[in-house]
Amino acid sequence: MREELSGGSGGAEHAQVVSAAVLAAAARGEDESGGVDPLLLRAGDPEATARMTAADFDPEDALGPDVSEPVLDPAHCALTISVEPGRIDVSLVARRGELVSAQRIPAVGADMQPERAFDTLTESVTAVLHAAGIEPEDADTLAGIGVVAAGTDVAAPATAYRGSGWRSFPLRERLSDRYGLSVTLQSPAAAMTAGEHWRGAGRGRRNMLGVVLGHGIDGALVIDGRMMVGTTGNAGHIGHVCVDPYGPPCACGGRGCLQAVAGGAAIAEWARTHGGSDPAADARAVTEAARRGDPVALATLRRAGEAIGQAVAGAVTLLDLDVVVLGGPLAGAGSVLFDPIADGYARFAALNYASPARVVPALLGREGAQVGAAAAVLEAHAYPTGLSA
Repeated sequence: MREELSGGSGGAEHAQVVSAAVLAAAARGEDESGGVDPLLLRAGDPEATARMTAADFDPEDALGPDVSEPVLDPAHCALTISVEPGRIDVSLVARRGELVSAQRIPAVGADMQPERAFDTLTESVTAVLHAAGIEPEDADTLAGIGVVAAGTDVAAPATAYRGSGWRSFPLRERLSDRYGLSVTLQSPAAAMTAGEHWRGAGRGRRNMLGVVLGHGIDGALVIDGRMMVGTTGNAGHIGHVCVDPYGPPCACGGRGCLQAVAGGAAIAEWARTHGGSDPAADARAVTEAARRGDPVALATLRRAGEAIGQAVAGAVTLLDLDVVVLGGPLAGAGSVLFDPIADGYARFAALNYASPARVVPALLGREGAQVGAAAAVLEAHAYPTGLSA
């Protein structure tokens, strides 16, 4: 994929225009050398798709963003900002989901004052706008700003990321005041789901569940072609659905939640306590060991995958969904995770309308959250967030 961009101050020299060809290659799961990124296994690949059949899913329905010609009218472009532990991505996204320009900066540390953190962010915005040929003083001609924030507190939506230098910082309001634009706020799961439904693996499907598999597990829903927000903004949060009433305690206070069984932290812990060869292994290392045939790692992912399949089957049975799209760091694990997911799904999706497999990996990979943030701005009727300034 495109080169990762970094820079402590976010200067313009670190920004670059992302070409349509590179984005198209990313949508195909290729890196710039033509190799396949293991975290971007293509939808339709039998190694990645929980034994989907052509009748259930046609990868030609999900070709990713239409990149046939750039669209640079600022009025049809969205500025997107994704704030996560370890990184901040700033992008300009055009009306068909094309990333026109983008920059990655290190996530602010706990010792950085919020005002300095905000200055670093706005310097990166300036660089991204310049790379697209837009002067910062003309930012108010854009369609809006989409913010994706890990740790979003929907009960206090002014706070974008309750950690490091952003603790209790009113990022939405400050961005709106700075650039004279409306600002929407989404969780990473909602953004991934919106992006994949708009331009990725869920494109053309009316009813979809998006699930982010990472350190924890989260999700979001599209029903009848429209993002469901829910009473508190948490519709689709599948990570805290119980899959084992006698299972391990969960950080939420419940027991046997999907996240407590199949989240990245739970995978690492279970492997460690059941004789894994590397007691310091994280979920990625466990996945790599499983690919090498390590029996403890394989058993760990078998347990996690079947739990994911069980939870997904319950969601499909309840909501009569067309497709379930799995994104996040663990979604590229391949058959060592997706075969157990398929087995768990087959076991629990017993009714005729739910039994055909319909689980696919996310198509847009690391760019999905930015595309989803843009969708909340450019296609707000279909991807409402309920949180805008």
